[in-house]
Amino acid sequence: MHPSPLQSQPLLHLLVELYGQQGDRRYGLAELNQRTHAVQAAALAQAQGEPSAMVVAALLHDIGHMLHGLGEHPAARGVDDQHEQVGANWLAQYFGPEVVEPVRLHVAAKRYLCATDPGYLSLLSRDSLESLALQGGPMRAPEQQVFRSRAGWRNAVALRRLDEEAKDPNGPAPDFSVFHDLIVSNHESFFGTR
Repeated sequence: MHPSPLQSQPLLHLLVELYGQQGDRRYGLAELNQRTHAVQAAALAQAQGEPSAMVVAALLHDIGHMLHGLGEHPAARGVDDQHEQVGANWLAQYFGPEVVEPVRLHVAAKRYLCATDPGYLSLLSRDSLESLALQGGPMRAPEQQVFRSRAGWRNAVALRRLDEEAKDPNGPAPDFSVFHDLIVSNHESFFGTR
């Protein structure tokens, strides 16, 4: 038996609690916190007319940083936190692939863009450059082919571009609650298709 869509309220409660407790943690070396980065990415996705699943993916793409228990900046210790996998695996309990796969692939998308977009590397923050080395560096040609064969790779690239834009301490920072309805509708949609 599958869980009822009524479980969206516990999910929403979990997310509100997680972002309430850990959202104030610094976002890498940037001058903003995890919550601000998340809502800024989601607001940018909305402003660009992305579908609701992409807005939710943008909002939750770095949730793995708050779940892995490795501290605020593990890359400084030479640790690849694999936050994209941690986050995607957790989100897969609650959302479909339209939300989960861009999250799972957003680090691969960074590596892909570093290899294929000549100006992209210059957009990376200091901590993103630091983690890039731990994540495998820019993709080689065979890896690029494999990446482009993955379902949702284009959405992952779009999410990665939002991720880079959402690091402005003076940028939009709506309240997390603005996205509650989108979280619930994407969660309920997932349960409706199971």
